[in-house]
Amino acid sequence: MIRRIIVLLAVAFVVLGGTVTGVLAQPNLNQQDKKFLAQAHRSNLTEILASRLAEKKTSDESIRIIARKLVNDHLKIDAAVKKVAQQAGVELPQQPGPRQRAALNKLEKLNGAAFNSVWLKAQIAGHRQTLSNINSELQDGSSAAVKKLASEAKPIVQGHLELLLKAHGGGGGGGGGGGSESPSPQPTSTGSMTPSGTSTG
Repeated sequence: MIRRIIVLLAVAFVVLGGTVTGVLAQPNLNQQDKKFLAQAHRSNLTEILASRLAEKKTSDESIRIIARKLVNDHLKIDAAVKKVAQQAGVELPQQPGPRQRAALNKLEKLNGAAFNSVWLKAQIAGHRQTLSNINSELQDGSSAAVKKLASEAKPIVQGHLELLLKAHGGGGGGGGGGGSESPSPQPTSTGSMTPSGTSTG
């Protein structure tokens, strides 16, 4: 009987130990980490939608190729974001924010050269700010998991920016900073797109 009790206690210890280990293994997030995860997810959702729109609406093959790459890469990045957020118990927004949706609605109404120009301007500004957001996470974040996510995303985002700048240099659209891929671009009074800022909403 005593041996049986010892065995049961040992089993309970293993089970409870596994549970505690699982909890302790969760990333230790600060506000910067949570903000970055939310921004990155909304950004990914918006980029995927905007780039799928570009695939459908543009007649410029170079833009279509870039848009296809953005869709594929942001799907992969977002899968990683969702995995880390789930492990950390962080609830992510389910859709782009109001300003992001307004920006997408504007793109829906554009065609031809106007679409190409506005889309490229939005993407260039957005990717520049996303790099800034990534650097902020690498500097101020506390979670090794989230910082690893940002570090791995950085060269991908940089590569996107280089492709977009090259397309812009070919006459596709404007450049411009001060924006954010997370959240995404919004219309300005000039009809171009600039990002809406860094609020996670």
